[in-house]
Amino acid sequence: MIRARPISADRPEDLTLAFRRMGLPTPAREYLLEKLPHAQLLLTGVTKDVGTFLHALPERALVPGREEHPSWVSGDARSRPGAGLLSGRREQFERLVALARAEGGALTELAGALERALEAGKAPGRMVLGERTFEWGSRTYVMGVVNVTPDSFSDGGRFLSAEAAISHGLALADAGADLLDVGGESTRPGSQPVTAEEEVARVLPVIEGLRARTSVPLSVDTTKAAVARAVLKAGAHLVNDITGFRSDPELAGAVAEANAACCLMHIRGTPDTMQQAPRYEDLVDEVLDFLDASVTLATSAGVARERILLDPGIGFGKTFDHNLYLLRRLGELRVSGLPLLVGTSRKGFLGALTGGKPAGERLAATLGSVAAMAVLGGADVVRVHDVAETRDALAVADAIRSARDGGILLGR
Repeated sequence: MIRARPISADRPEDLTLAFRRMGLPTPAREYLLEKLPHAQLLLTGVTKDVGTFLHALPERALVPGREEHPSWVSGDARSRPGAGLLSGRREQFERLVALARAEGGALTELAGALERALEAGKAPGRMVLGERTFEWGSRTYVMGVVNVTPDSFSDGGRFLSAEAAISHGLALADAGADLLDVGGESTRPGSQPVTAEEEVARVLPVIEGLRARTSVPLSVDTTKAAVARAVLKAGAHLVNDITGFRSDPELAGAVAEANAACCLMHIRGTPDTMQQAPRYEDLVDEVLDFLDASVTLATSAGVARERILLDPGIGFGKTFDHNLYLLRRLGELRVSGLPLLVGTSRKGFLGALTGGKPAGERLAATLGSVAAMAVLGGADVVRVHDVAETRDALAVADAIRSARDGGILLGR
């Protein structure tokens, strides 16, 4: 499979500010946005025939010597076959896409990969959950965590009774949660699974109680079709599966039958084994491979693509450095074209970064992580335990990311 990942890309809105400062009229700005360097894309999975085609691009120029297509630098054919870098302007990439589609065959796959990479900076289409419409790209949304478990790493046992969990969920809704994620089985490192019957007994009363008292969309964190069917019938809107539909072959069908949404997460191993020396050759590429396969499982079962979110699985089969690298490179995951949900709240790598603080003392570190993701534009939804504080941090971070007033000469 050919994949193109945006390693770096110019942001048109920032270039436009410079053009305004230069006093250029609108037609000149639009012309320059097409002519100036646009992106550097890392390609993997390039076959020999496609590589030959890319090497021959300079010969395809209608005017000899004119750079009509992006430049191609291939990787080492012996140690890293099928990899290379394409660099160029938007008009060059668009010309290459048109050429590849016209030639067809294996080049059609190349064209699709390039189109997805070039559109990675655009927000996905909106999603409706219950009475709420999520306009991806407008701001970073907040999912509040409601754990109905005795052994979750952060708040296990605090909200084990249905009454306590419902009260907690309502408090998170009042604090500004855009979604509530109810879980009845701990997935902390080393945790053991519970039966579907036990999980339903824990979460179903909570879903019913919340549905009766709040319009906030409800998600259920489960890997089991039996649990999903019960809670979706009771009014849940989204199934959040940490295994990306790999655990229960009937789960994707259960989501499709209810016309529900789902969040598919990447994990290496199981909660019991995932932190036993995880290793990757190419972390981002392998996470994308896993998530692409999960999306295929979902859509093959009848789940609409526009009803899917993706989660890179911070802390699930990743080392300390893996977690940080994924957060830094979230933009590369946007080639999927789907909204990203990311959970860093109170996780162990934040404790390590702050001198070994326990889960209950990682609020400041959590806020630092969600603010960074918002400013970088990497996450559409953040899953957190502390909703009110997160909303405040995101209000600042989102405002910084969208700031446009640089003075009269730069316009708004």
